[in-house]
Amino acid sequence: MKKRILFVASILILLVLVLACAQRLLVPKYQEDVVEGSMIEEYYKETLDHEVIFIGDCEVYENFSTMKLWEEYGITSYIRGSSQQLAWQSYYLLEDTLRYETPKVVVFNVLSLKYDTPQKEAYNRMSIDGMRWSMSKVNNIKASMTEEENFLDYVFPILRYHSRWSELEAQDFKHFWSKDLVTHNGYYMRVDIRPQGNFPSPMPLDDYTLGSNAMSYLDKMTELCKEKGIELVLIKAPTEYPYWYPEWDEQIVDYAKDHGLTYINMIPLQEEIGLDMSVDTYDAGLHLNLTGAEKLSVYIGKFLVDNYQLTDYRNNETYAKVYGEKLDYYYKMIEEQKSQLEE
Repeated sequence: MKKRILFVASILILLVLVLACAQRLLVPKYQEDVVEGSMIEEYYKETLDHEVIFIGDCEVYENFSTMKLWEEYGITSYIRGSSQQLAWQSYYLLEDTLRYETPKVVVFNVLSLKYDTPQKEAYNRMSIDGMRWSMSKVNNIKASMTEEENFLDYVFPILRYHSRWSELEAQDFKHFWSKDLVTHNGYYMRVDIRPQGNFPSPMPLDDYTLGSNAMSYLDKMTELCKEKGIELVLIKAPTEYPYWYPEWDEQIVDYAKDHGLTYINMIPLQEEIGLDMSVDTYDAGLHLNLTGAEKLSVYIGKFLVDNYQLTDYRNNETYAKVYGEKLDYYYKMIEEQKSQLEE
């Protein structure tokens, strides 16, 4: 009887291991093309705390250089950004972050408030799959799923990706056990240049009121930061497209005033920041490239050190060693990208 039980248990364990390995192989690795899918999970590799946390969509992870903030001001920061990160996803990622550390300042980009309902599974996956399991992840899934999605597909990704056998690439095997870093404390680097062109004229809207669902999560974010003694700073990145309607801006101005928050709309501050959109963008003005992100980081960094009691960690031996290694990787990637452009 005992032998039979051991045999059955061994078969079950083997089956679980096979399924686990199959799942690990089939889940997209996001290492070469759509690297944005690797961003959320990279946060858990951090060994030191951060005094500034950025949360939001591509308007944070492509526009702010965490390494420039360190070089210029000794600011320790991390960007918990992801593609088309929705307001509720930002909230649950903030909630998740506070399980590991309590920053002094949280910077939230407000563009996502224009979305009031779940959008696309592909973007949901890039914002959620990389999270460690907790109630924050569970609630994020429930808030983000489209009608076509299933909760169990997030719990057991093999149910969603079982058909990827025919799409497997070399990177799926190369990164079976581990992944390379694709960001610099959440910052996604691009050194190429494509000058800003002409954007289409904005379409008039039937209703300019920011959605109640999205705004309710901004309320939650505000309450959570106040509860934890964290300064919440609202920003609108300086890029002009997707269009940020003046009516939306007025609502955020009023919200910040009513809740005692700082709000900075950087669109009219391009000249003050020092941006030149003929050289500081890589995709015709949608996002900043390296030079643009570094200029914007110098600007926001000065604002942060002037208004909040941040620590300059450059003279801290432990932090200096870790960030020295991070900077080596940062400058190595700069040279690699420049070399690729010259080929």
